[in-house]
Amino acid sequence: MSGHDAIEVISAKRDAIALTDSQIDWVVDAYTRGVVADEQMSALAMAILLNGMDRREISRWTAAMIASGERMDFSTLSRPTADKHSTGGVGDKITLPLAPLVAACGVAVPQLSGRGLGHTGGTLDKLEAIPGWRATLSNEEMLAQLESIGAVICAAGDGLAPADKKLYALRDVTGTVEAIPLIASSIMSKKIAEGTGALVLDVKVGSGAFMKDLERARELAETMVALGKDAGVHTVALLTDMATPLGYTAGNAIEVAESVEVLAGGGPADVVELTVALAREMLAGAGVTDVDPAEVLASGRAMDVWREMIRAQDGDPDAPLPVAKESHVVTAPATGVLTRLDAMSVGLAAWRLGAGRARKEDPVQAGAGVVWHARPGDEVTEGQPLLTLLTDEPERFDRALASLEGGYDVAAGGAAYEPAPLVIDRIG
Repeated sequence: MSGHDAIEVISAKRDAIALTDSQIDWVVDAYTRGVVADEQMSALAMAILLNGMDRREISRWTAAMIASGERMDFSTLSRPTADKHSTGGVGDKITLPLAPLVAACGVAVPQLSGRGLGHTGGTLDKLEAIPGWRATLSNEEMLAQLESIGAVICAAGDGLAPADKKLYALRDVTGTVEAIPLIASSIMSKKIAEGTGALVLDVKVGSGAFMKDLERARELAETMVALGKDAGVHTVALLTDMATPLGYTAGNAIEVAESVEVLAGGGPADVVELTVALAREMLAGAGVTDVDPAEVLASGRAMDVWREMIRAQDGDPDAPLPVAKESHVVTAPATGVLTRLDAMSVGLAAWRLGAGRARKEDPVQAGAGVVWHARPGDEVTEGQPLLTLLTDEPERFDRALASLEGGYDVAAGGAAYEPAPLVIDRIG
């Protein structure tokens, strides 16, 4: 592994030269071990952001990050595995109904999830709103739960791609988060190390998404699908719309409640549509084509799996969810059609109400968030409730209201509303 130094690797990428396999292997390993300093890795990250990487480089970089830690092995399970990763959005509670639905269809779902940062909510934060539920499981507990129940949503252990953990924190403070090779390798190193047989990527596009424009989202999706295929994982990506937030809620407890509605056979049409679309892709990737997830969802079998899954992690599926102490209603400014509800505005409002965190160590409020009472295309009446803001700390309302200014449009006189498709494209 020796024979390289950090300056040589940084200089090569600075001059837009493709890094060799051995340079990549060395620098990722040396950084993980602390031989390459943070300032050197941040210089390399900036060079990657500015000059890019080709498919071989990104593949090798991803493999080096996987090699920095352990790999999980689900080959002992009696059923195939499939997982889903979303690049993050507002009201994106899809993992909650999706994991038990796919498990109810006969495919095991090892969903290693994260916490929210900024305006995108974290799956673990949502589930921690359920009294007693715990996010941390040992690998043994996880395997046992996958075998007995078929679904687990838990925190990723520190053993998976430790290089990514170090590099992620560095990118955050050096303005290099946006580099597509680094985003793709960060996501895929963890998902490949996790050992899932099939992977479906939900790449969000629009104001509330990380990728605001379609071209960049498509490039990210294509890069990640190529990485999965290079690593022997059946990988498909859906490009999905995040101009409007998903469902009617953004927060923690309120998103759990909405997910339970979906599992009960109701819930918002868009959440159901995306859950079923992703379930179909996960099942197909795992080779299960004779089960219709829409029928399984309607049958209530996914709800049974949800309850078992929550109980297995010490949660009480029947316990009342936390409710925010304070609420503030925003009324419709006019009578007409709601033509726009901006996902970023809603996400920022939920974050400012206490549903999210600014720093990794910040606590979140279980009950905080935003409920909207209409979706684009719905008719609204002046003075009727349009949004309800929820928090335990009423001093948070002002800043949340400020983020909603200009965040929605009501067009008078029966304006024609053209809904955008939820699933924009499929790559795989």
